[in-house]
Amino acid sequence: MPESLLVAALGDIHGRFHRVETWLDALEQARGRRVDLVLAVGDVEAFRHADDHRRKAAKRTMPAEFAEYADGLRRVKRPLFFIGGNNEDFAALHDMQDGGELAPDVWYLGRAGVRELRGLRVVYLSGIHAPRFIEQPLKRPTTQDTMKQAGYFRTAEVERLTGLRDVDLMLVHEWPRGIVQRAREENPSPPRPLPSYWIGNPVTRRLVDSVQPRWLLCGHSHKAFAVTLEGPGRPATHIACLDQAARPQESVFWLEYEGREAVRAGWGTSGAVAWEAGQRWDLSALPAQLSEGEVAPAEAGY
Repeated sequence: MPESLLVAALGDIHGRFHRVETWLDALEQARGRRVDLVLAVGDVEAFRHADDHRRKAAKRTMPAEFAEYADGLRRVKRPLFFIGGNNEDFAALHDMQDGGELAPDVWYLGRAGVRELRGLRVVYLSGIHAPRFIEQPLKRPTTQDTMKQAGYFRTAEVERLTGLRDVDLMLVHEWPRGIVQRAREENPSPPRPLPSYWIGNPVTRRLVDSVQPRWLLCGHSHKAFAVTLEGPGRPATHIACLDQAARPQESVFWLEYEGREAVRAGWGTSGAVAWEAGQRWDLSALPAQLSEGEVAPAEAGY
């Protein structure tokens, strides 16, 4: 019988490690099984110190809880693998361009590549698109400018992935361009307001169209989104974009696998199934939005 896996994905953590651990505890209880693998889609902010001058000023109010994990005071309960976003401790990650372990069971995947994780073939691309810098060499991040530029992917990194096939999961930080327009075409009267059509970048879109992963997970825009890319001669790519880790309903996404076959998926920590193999994956699979001012139960105390 194929191995059964529960894979949890996290939107932009932005240093909030404690709460996402609590959310994963709740997901395990709801599904009645252990989370085997945790994937994070960038902007993890694994800084050692809250007052690190390299953190963006706007982010200094965010917790820098990773220090406790790096110093061995706490340990994640499940293996966590993450890609880089555009807000990271790039000075620490620069010498780990092909990945590495930052704390026990906390792994940076690297800038671009492919990895087998628990039998799943996972392709990843860190960073966002900046046309001005995509052909420039990556410099050691020692100044404010070079630290910012470290959050942009380069052509050579994209080309390393182009043409890969038989991919179960692909992780990117920034959305591929055109998926909002695709959802608009499929939903003349969408069940919720759609984000701006220009969200995403064309380079990532071309890469996704080349690799054709079965599932694509995104972050960066702090919105939950669901759409499928498919066409004549092109297998379906189910896309799940995740919110930042403010509330679990749209920032936690999970997939259950039998072998390498995704058989069901859901949002948040309730364990409720939003999709099963053979069903359509689109906006109707998104969780119901909280009304303005409503606080999610799992958010209380944060």
